[in-house]
Amino acid sequence: MDFTTLGRTGLSVSVAGLGTGGHSRLGQTYGRTRAESIAVVHAALDLGINVIDTADRYGTESIVGEALKGRRDKVILCTKTHLMSPPFAPGVPYSTGAEITARLEASLKTLGTDYIDIFHMHGVEAHQYEHCIQEVVPVLKRLRDQGKIRFLGVTERFIVDTGHRMLSRAAEDGIFDVAMLGFNILNPSARRRVLPAAMKAGVGTLCMFAVRRGLNSLDHLREQLEQGVRNGQIDPALLADGHPLGFLFEDDGARTLTEASYRFCRHQKGIDVVLTGTGNIEHLKENVADITKPPLPPAVLERLEAIFGRVDTLSGN
Repeated sequence: MDFTTLGRTGLSVSVAGLGTGGHSRLGQTYGRTRAESIAVVHAALDLGINVIDTADRYGTESIVGEALKGRRDKVILCTKTHLMSPPFAPGVPYSTGAEITARLEASLKTLGTDYIDIFHMHGVEAHQYEHCIQEVVPVLKRLRDQGKIRFLGVTERFIVDTGHRMLSRAAEDGIFDVAMLGFNILNPSARRRVLPAAMKAGVGTLCMFAVRRGLNSLDHLREQLEQGVRNGQIDPALLADGHPLGFLFEDDGARTLTEASYRFCRHQKGIDVVLTGTGNIEHLKENVADITKPPLPPAVLERLEAIFGRVDTLSGN
């Protein structure tokens, strides 16, 4: 495992992190037993992963907490909560400071710990950001002063904010110590809109959406590329016949699209940790092996930039 420093936090973090949400939720979505999901967390720790990300809405906090018994001090533990209660729709009032505090207290109890290393406000959209910094951040700072939070984080709702409107501002403000952003081969726009400001401000970064639906099969990839062509952000002349991104696998390239995706994200300047989620230990081992491989060849990166350099609406979801 390789390690890096998470921005101005000074935390030494593994370049691969275990995400416990997404489609899998440590395999709980697919009927894995609790013991099997705990075994995945243990396997991640044994592979050298020291960043684990969960959230109060994932249903995995208790699994993570049980898995970390006796090993809590070896882990950078991240959890999250939203600015409002479900259904997260227009008209739903924002949560009060007291409600957010109560959720943090509940997460601490569920995780079996007395502090969270990084507490994220989860899925903040551009129109919610002002409320977040004016009303919520003071609450988070008080919780930090009490020792219940070490660092403040924010995550974007990338599926609806693929152009990073919220994080573009958050990265420049530097109020949050850590940001979780969507970044992948299909939409590398954070390279322009978020990462330079984040690096300047010393904001640590966690990469999500490195491999999602648009990058896990050839059919899904073609769907995403067709969307990009239709909206004028991808030049179809740059796509190859057969496999439209077949050049990824030539010379010193990747074996699979998944490998290419992880290597692309891992070696992007400004990305600190690439999150990967699964309920299968062998799959986890494969993903970690991919994340820790060398960068893609320069010629491949140049072709990817030519194809996707103007994209800002594809998430790969």
